[in-house]
Order: sequence, then structure tokens, then C-alpha cells
Amino acid sequence: MSKPVSRPRPRPRPAIPPRDVRTRRIRFEYPPEKLPRHYLGGDLVMSHIVSVLSALFPEGEDYFVRTVANYRDRIDDPELKKQVAGFIGQEVTHGREHRQFNERLASYGYPTRAIDRLTKYGLGFNQRFLPRSHQLAVTAALEHYTATLAEVLLKDPEAQAMFDVDEVRAMFQWHALEENEHKSVAFDVYQTVSGDHRVRTWVMHTSTVGLLGAVILGTLLSLALDRSAYNPLRLVPSLARLRHSPWLRREVVAHIRDYNRRGFHPDDHDTTALIAEWKTRLFGADGHLADRMKGDQPKGDRTQDAGGTGAAATA
Repeated sequence: MSKPVSRPRPRPRPAIPPRDVRTRRIRFEYPPEKLPRHYLGGDLVMSHIVSVLSALFPEGEDYFVRTVANYRDRIDDPELKKQVAGFIGQEVTHGREHRQFNERLASYGYPTRAIDRLTKYGLGFNQRFLPRSHQLAVTAALEHYTATLAEVLLKDPEAQAMFDVDEVRAMFQWHALEENEHKSVAFDVYQTVSGDHRVRTWVMHTSTVGLLGAVILGTLLSLALDRSAYNPLRLVPSLARLRHSPWLRREVVAHIRDYNRRGFHPDDHDTTALIAEWKTRLFGADGHLADRMKGDQPKGDRTQDAGGTGAAATA
């Protein structure tokens, strides 16, 4: 007598809590007279590291948008649909603003254009050969990195003090806020359409190697093009300070590694209060970016925007 065919149990869909993921129409400017070449408190190495990260963002953000948009037709949860629209709108705006910043950095001799081209090539190779579910897992993994690093900037006074150029600090604080607002979106899409833990953790390991390799090699290239890096009186103290960077502390590393835990979710690291605080500080009635918002919203309501839908449509 033949045994009955076993059928796989349907994978439970994650419950999607409401989140406010909005697209803010905002622009930043970097006049040369207000942007020194080493713009992070005059620190040589950190200025180059942040420039390399900024150079990675535009193509990286475009990749995130594409990999999430691949599955828009598989998402039937109305809350997640709304968050995906906001995610896409935010990422498109991040890419645009970092491209503008990177052009200013290129005029100072930073290799942001070369890094941008190499990033486009590398991610294009990734999209050509990896299954779409693995591409989405790359996005979820790298979003965990960006949200974690962004949380450090929003929480740590030492990290904030390093950004002593007003416009650069404002741009990175805005970016950090939105990274935390949408930190769960790509992960929830991945859990909805795949949810494979082994793939998720394997991709996290490979993404870590790729990200660290890109940042280290990019920083070495950037420093090699800077005459100041050949002055040991500038280079050695800067390298020594790097060891004590707020982004390299043990708790930050532990936060990143927690991604590999079975049952992990980005919301396990609750930043609800942090998001509310920074929305008020940046875009509340007296927020220092409230007057930057485009549109005709009342000043006290400048966290409102196009709702993400318009920006998402243009993506």
C-alpha cells in the first residue's frame, strides 16, 4: 500500500505592524567655502572612510530598490505594500542626495566616481548570476548594517560630534533617521516570499566580506590619492583614533552579528523612541530641517510628504 504523499506545510506569513515610512522631499547643498577637504572634524582617515561609504550608497540604494520591487506583486499585505512604497521613495532620495554629495567630494580628489562605477559593476554581476531571493537577502543583510550604523549616529554624542560641518551632519542625520524608519521592510519582504534562514545567514556572511572588502580597499585607494596621507603626523594619530571609533565598539559588532540568530527580526532592537525623538528634532515644528521640506505643508506638520507613492512610482 503506497504511503500518502506528504505536502509541505504552508510557511506562516509575518505579521506586519504599522510603521510610518515616508518619503521626504528634501535637498542639501555643499558650497566649497563651507566644506573642508577633511570634513569630519579634520580627521584624515574617517573623512576617507565616510567618503567611501557615501560613494557606495547611490548604486547600493538603487540595487535595494530593484531587489525589493522584484517582489511587489507577491505582497498582499496592505501594510507591507504601503511600507514598500515608502521604502522605495526613501531609498531613491538617499541615492540622489549622496550622488550630489559625492560630486562635491570628487572635486576635492576623492575617488567617488570610480567607486560608484565599480559598485555598479559588482552589483550588476550579482543581479546577473544570483537568484532573486538571494538578491533580496543581500538587501536585507546590508539594510541591517546601515540601520545599525545609523543608530550609532543617532544615539552616540561622540559619533555626532565628529560631523562638525552643519550640512554634512544634517544630511547624515536625515539619512540615519530614515534608515531606522524602514529598517524592517526588506527583511519583512524576504520573510514573506522566502524566509529561508540558512540562505539569510549565508548571504549575511558573504555580504559582510564584500562590504568590508569594498570599504577597506576603497579607503586605501582614497588615501593613496591624498597627499596628506603621506604625512605621518597626520596619518598615524588618525589611525590611532580609529581604534576607538564609536562604530567599532563591541556592542555594535554584537548588534550586527545578532542578525544570524534564528528567529531574529530587526524590530528586536527597538528604536521607536529614537525615531520619534529625531523626527521631532529634524522635522517637528522647531526642527532644524523643517524649512528644508519641499511642498506646501504647514510648518508644524513637515514630517508629512507625498506618502511614498509618488517617489515609488518614479523608481
